Amino acid sequence: MIDVALLRKNDVIQAEIDGMTAEGSGVAHYEGMAVFVPNSAPGDIAELTVIKVTSSYAVGKIRRIVKPGEGRCEPDCPSYPKCGGCTFRHLDYAEECRIKLQRVNDAMKRIGGIGREADELIAADEPDRYRNKAQIPFGCEKGQALFGFYAERSHRIISFSDCLLQPEIFGAIAQATANFLNDTPNDIYDETTGKGRFRHLYIRRGFATGEIMVCAVVNANGLVREDEFVRRIRAVSPEIKSIVINVNREKTNVIMGSKCRTAWGSDTIRDVLCGVTFEISPLSFYQVNRAQAERLYLKAAEYAGLDGSQILFDLYCGTGTVGLAMASGAKALYGIEIIPDAVNNAIHNAELNGTEKAHFLCADAAEGTQQLRSQGINPDVVVIDPPRKGCSSDVIALINEISPERLVYISCDPATLARDVARLRNAGWQVERYTAVDMFPRTANVETVALLSRSNP
Repeated sequence: MIDVALLRKNDVIQAEIDGMTAEGSGVAHYEGMAVFVPNSAPGDIAELTVIKVTSSYAVGKIRRIVKPGEGRCEPDCPSYPKCGGCTFRHLDYAEECRIKLQRVNDAMKRIGGIGREADELIAADEPDRYRNKAQIPFGCEKGQALFGFYAERSHRIISFSDCLLQPEIFGAIAQATANFLNDTPNDIYDETTGKGRFRHLYIRRGFATGEIMVCAVVNANGLVREDEFVRRIRAVSPEIKSIVINVNREKTNVIMGSKCRTAWGSDTIRDVLCGVTFEISPLSFYQVNRAQAERLYLKAAEYAGLDGSQILFDLYCGTGTVGLAMASGAKALYGIEIIPDAVNNAIHNAELNGTEKAHFLCADAAEGTQQLRSQGINPDVVVIDPPRKGCSSDVIALINEISPERLVYISCDPATLARDVARLRNAGWQVERYTAVDMFPRTANVETVALLSRSNP
C-alpha cells in the first residue's frame, strides 16, 4: 500500500512527466504514487501544487516549469487552457501525433492482445481551422450578450473572438448574433431557471462547396424581430445559404431540439466527401473534419479491398457517409441504422448521387442483418463504425455468425476498439492491419480503422 500521508493537499512537489492519460493529462510519479497533471507535456520537470489526494492517486497543478519537455511549445490561443475545447495547445503538432499513436498502440497491445503496431498515424495537413461545425453557447454579462465555449467540466462560458479550430467566419457570425441580441428584446436562456429565449448558435459549413448554415436554437417558436436576424446574418457573407430556427423548450443540457424551421434560404447545405455529394440538415450527422474524414474513409476502402464483386454491409451506417464513399467498388451496399431520420438522409444521399446499388434499412444491426439473410443476402465485407461505447455482445455474436471475408472496424475510442478486438480474437479473428487517423487535432481524441479476417470460421 502507498503511504497516502506522503502527499497532502496543497503540498508543493517537483516531478517529471513520464506518461499521458487517454484524456491528455500528464502522469508523474512521486514516491510511487501516480500524480495526474493537466496541461503538462512528456519530459516536463515541473513544480506542482497538489490539489487532490486519494488512496491511489493525486492530482497536481503546475506552478512553474523547471525544465520543459522537448515537445512543449508556447500556446497560440489566448483562451487556452481556460476554454475546454483544446487539450494539446501547449504541444507542437508532431509531439501530439506521437502521443496519439502511442495511445492507440498501447491500447491494442494491453487490452486487445495485439503484438503488431499501427501501420501509421495519418496526421492532418492543417491542424487548425478544420471544424465544419460549431455549437456556440450564449450567456449574459453586465446586460450584454456573451458567447464562447464552456470551461472544462463546467458550463461557465469562456468568451472568445476567434476559435483557431474553426473558420474565421464562424466568429464573425457569432458576433453578428451577439449584436442582434443586444439590439433587440431577445433575452438569453438561463440554464438554472429554464427561462430566456436564445440558447445556442449552431453553424455548419460545407468545405468543398463553401455553403454555410446558421441555426439559432431558441426556447420559443422563434426570435423577436426574426427578419432583422436574417438580414444581419445574411450580411456577414454571401456563403450563407440557410438560416434555420431550431426549437428546444426542454430544460436539458441537450443542445438541439427535434423541430426545425427554415427562416430563410434552403433547408440544407451540401458538401462533397470522397467524390460523393451529401445534403446536410441541422440534425444530420456529418464528420466535423472533412479532409481527415476523406483520408479515414479511403483507408477503410483500401482495407475493404472491394473489386466490384462483393456485397458490402455497413452496420451503424448513420446517414450513409462511410458506405456511400465505398459503394462504387461494391456489387451492392446494404446499410443498417436504427435512427429513422438518419436512414431517410442516407436514402436521399444515395438518390442524390444516383447510387442505385445502395439500400438502407431502419433496424438495429442484428435485426437488419437477419432480415437480409432471410432474403438470401449475405455480406462478403462488413464495415462497422459504432458509437464510442463500441459493439454490444449481440453484434459481436452476429459478426461471428455471418463470418464475412473481411471486417473493417472504424472506432473513435482506442480502448473500446481494443476490447472488441480481444473478443473477436477469442472467436478466431485476427487483426491484419490498423491505422490511426488524427481526426480532431489539438484535442485528445483519435480515430482508428482496423482490418480483421477470420481464416478458419
